[in-house]
Amino acid sequence: MRWSNKLMLLLTGGLGGVFSAATAQQVTVAADGSGKFRTIQQAVASLPDHAEQQRVILIKNGTYKEKVVIDGKDHLTLRGQSEKGVVITISQANAIYSCNPATAQDWRLATISLRNSPDITLEKLTVLNTYGAEAPAEPIVIDCPTDPTGKRMVKKTDHQMALYTTKGTTRLVVKNCTFRTLGNDTVSPWDGEAGLYYFKNCTMEGSVDFYCPRGWAYAENCRFICHNKNAAIWHDGTADKDAKTVLKNCTFEGDDNFKLGRFHRESQFYLIDCKFPKNMADADIYAAPSGNGAPRWGRRVYYSGCHRTSGDYAWHQDNLNTAENAPSAKRIDADWTFAGRWKVAAQFSASETTRHGGLQAAPTDSIAERMLLYQRAVGGWPKAVGSVKVSYDRALTPTEISATRRDFNRLDATIDNNATTREITYLVKAFKATGNPAYRDAAEKGIRFLLKMQYPNGGFPQYYPDLRLYRHLITYNDNAMIRALGVLRDVATTKGDFAAVSPGLIPAAKSAVDRGIDCILKTQYRQKGVLTAWCAQHDEKTLLPANARAFELASLSGLESVEIVRFLMGVENPSAEVVQAVNAAVTWFNKVKLAGYTTKIIDDPKQPKGKDRVIVPEAGSTIWARFYDLNTNQPIYVGRDGEKRASLAEIEVERRVGYAYAGVWPEKLLAKDYPRWRQKWSKK
Repeated sequence: MRWSNKLMLLLTGGLGGVFSAATAQQVTVAADGSGKFRTIQQAVASLPDHAEQQRVILIKNGTYKEKVVIDGKDHLTLRGQSEKGVVITISQANAIYSCNPATAQDWRLATISLRNSPDITLEKLTVLNTYGAEAPAEPIVIDCPTDPTGKRMVKKTDHQMALYTTKGTTRLVVKNCTFRTLGNDTVSPWDGEAGLYYFKNCTMEGSVDFYCPRGWAYAENCRFICHNKNAAIWHDGTADKDAKTVLKNCTFEGDDNFKLGRFHRESQFYLIDCKFPKNMADADIYAAPSGNGAPRWGRRVYYSGCHRTSGDYAWHQDNLNTAENAPSAKRIDADWTFAGRWKVAAQFSASETTRHGGLQAAPTDSIAERMLLYQRAVGGWPKAVGSVKVSYDRALTPTEISATRRDFNRLDATIDNNATTREITYLVKAFKATGNPAYRDAAEKGIRFLLKMQYPNGGFPQYYPDLRLYRHLITYNDNAMIRALGVLRDVATTKGDFAAVSPGLIPAAKSAVDRGIDCILKTQYRQKGVLTAWCAQHDEKTLLPANARAFELASLSGLESVEIVRFLMGVENPSAEVVQAVNAAVTWFNKVKLAGYTTKIIDDPKQPKGKDRVIVPEAGSTIWARFYDLNTNQPIYVGRDGEKRASLAEIEVERRVGYAYAGVWPEKLLAKDYPRWRQKWSKK
């Protein structure tokens, strides 16, 4: 069964099969020149990045010696004339490829490589990486400028991927395809946070971990051929407790004493009605010595209806009843695997495949679709791109769509100006309204971004992972941290639309809220031993008030402190410390109010824009300053020169008109919200 002995047979496909036309947008590739393109890559490049419906590249029988790269395109099907007749092949060892400084960090590792490309379908293709079949039996040593030693040993069984997908490629359908290498990681769909992968009627062959999905994967009626004694299959479910790999009605074969699988990351395996050969090792899926320690969620390897030729091993016994929320074997299918994140049919008709690339169409929301487009690889959203504020109120042009897709890896995700929390909240509502699982997936990815960006002490920076300038400070400014905690509290309590998100996020969200409350209590400023309010920014290490922009000095905030108090008032069964913090802040608000004053925008022809903002006496009115001196509680007004002044009139008109230095922010809190809360918790 050694593949190297059959290489030439695999590379010569027959000409049989009917090549039927599809009704969707399509182009044809033929190596002999009878199609519009001679190479698959030319056909991929010819299509726009974005489409609402599936596009089809029809590939006529032939051998295509090329690397196929799909980057930033969606709704695209590569469909061969016949599985054995369409052969896509390269010869490349990853160890050699990464020795070239120009490609050392290149993600284009495989015969077919996909990035930032959701809703891709592969049908009736044979995909080969022949390095292992052609390499010498003994390892070779090569010059390697990127290796600290300057040399590298390369084995014929080293990593040599046939299919590789990285971040942003989800809802991948693969049917009636063959993937062969003699190396590791033959089939590597690798988006651990949002990856959803469906394989049906496929053959996969290789060495260690040659089928190694991350996230959620379902394989049905597939054949696995292992040329290594260590492990055939692997899974990474680190990002979500619910992530899993399911193999149903699959067959295994391989070299004598090959082991079924291993895990050295968080994993969850379900093998249903699978068939194992006589020559496999008596070794259950095991924890690899190179693993990341004991699994947080325990060993999760489940079997049902699996049998071995010449008799089952003890570990083949059914144990589905030990799984959390134990499912029945009958219930385990693709839809169960993806748990509402993606509806994929168990059987696809040709017409369905043509229209939807194997997917059931889900209702869409135009604003939610634009939010999906802007979501960054880290999970959050930007507030602006350059100087242009992100807006979801209008349709994007094809040029804008392409540019936004190229920005996928930009490090501009933030919680400032409602960014990220706005999108998460909208997307969970859109999921409830449409049932489109893509919206829930994106919201959950955003929630994981919030969890990831939080400091261990509970504070939140303004941006993540870009912590330059003042972005690293704990940021109450414009209520950024409080909005983030509000979303996480809704997740933790399954409030409203947030009941639809993964239950696996609840414990982490609850812990994040608890740490956030602790941070709020510790950052409340003590003035000569007396608790007062909060600064717009606090140092993430000392927790003391900190400067941000030149006109935002370390000071007590009459604006941001309001929503902090409201958040604390929303704590169920508040501790004595929380009650004390609320009461102290309200006392401070009453102490520093400016009774008998108001702010007004007035006409002033002497000013550059004909307007000015003034603070003037007005009986019965009360306002609060945005900034108060940390020691004296006196209002301060600071312009772009960073100098404190005692009155609004002393700073430049651009700041007077363009920035809110005074307002009525605590008014409703003091008049209505606090009295009701105080009545409820007066005995604390």
